[in-house]
This record gives sequence, C-alpha cells and structure tokens, in this order.
Amino acid sequence: MNQDTILKTLIADNVVSDPASARGRLLKEAAKLFRDKGYERTTVRDLAAAVGIQSGSLFHHFRSKEDILKAVMVETIQLNTALMRAAVEAADSHEDKLRALIRAELESVLGQTGEAMAVLVFEWRSLSDGAQAEVLALRDIYEQLWLDVLATLAEAGTIKADAFVVRRLLTGALSWTITWYRPDGGMDLAELTDQVMRTLAVSH
Repeated sequence: MNQDTILKTLIADNVVSDPASARGRLLKEAAKLFRDKGYERTTVRDLAAAVGIQSGSLFHHFRSKEDILKAVMVETIQLNTALMRAAVEAADSHEDKLRALIRAELESVLGQTGEAMAVLVFEWRSLSDGAQAEVLALRDIYEQLWLDVLATLAEAGTIKADAFVVRRLLTGALSWTITWYRPDGGMDLAELTDQVMRTLAVSH
C-alpha cells in the first residue's frame, strides 16, 4: 500500500484531515507557526491570518488554540504510525524492517510533516495533562514499532546495544537531520538511510 493510498484511507476513516480541506490547511499553517514562533507566542489572529479567515471562524473547526495544537500532534502521529506500520509489514528481514523504519522517520522529519514533527518534540508540554496523556498514548504505539524491531535485532546480536538506548539515540539523531540535511547536497534519503544503518553496524 503506497503513501497516497494510506493517506486516503485515513482521511476516509476520519483519522486525519484532508490536506486540501479548510481544517487540513489550518493544521498545516498552525504547525508552521507553532514551529517558527512557538505555541505561546502564536495568537489566534496569527492562525486566522495564515489561512485568510476571521479569527472567530477558527472555532468552527476547533474549540480552542490548544485543540489546534493537539490536533497537529495527534494527526501527525496517526499518519506516521500508519506509514511506518505499512513499511515494516512490507519488509522481509528484521534488518529490512529497521531500514524501513529509519527511512520512514526520515521522510516524516524531512518531508511534509516535518514542521508538525518538530512541534510534537518541542511543544507537547504546552498541552493540558489530559491532552498530554492522549498524545503520549499514541506516541507509545509509534515507539513500540521501533522497540519490537530493535529488540529482535538485539536478541539476535545484530545490534550490540540495548534496544531502548538505541531508539533514544536514533530519535535525537534522526530529528536533528532537519538542521543539516539538504536534498540537493548529493545524498538522497536512500543513501542517508544506508549511512544510519552503517552507524549501527547493520549491513544490508
């Protein structure tokens, strides 16, 4: 199942918003503003101006600014979890499953959900306790995909370090690529994925 098919399925199931819809465009602009200005410094007026509507019109879609922040995070996790699960299921060996996870996370960080991924990392503490719990529960599902694959590789001796530690290190390293990776720099995402695999001493 390709990415377009997965996205259409999630939209049809009301799991994520259609990027072309008013709600979807608002979430995209909100992710950009929250990343660039920070959640606290972004006003409702900023959000409305970004999509060309009156401030009051935002509340046709969301009850509050916090609900917008939560939706940015929840929909991003839901989409990327679905993409990662499909990538893992399509891979044969456990090494290939790890490669698929790395490639999928790089695509999420460096691609169209990159701004929302950054918001997820830096702004989740801006949520209320209840919203945090909801987001973290979804994040646990996402992380378990990684931990299952890494634990299997660790048990087989393919990876020498503890699976949890490897995942924590990868989280930071892959997230940080947004600050230095350039798609026109002579290395595509497939080669970047290979480089990451080599740092883990996992060959294809």
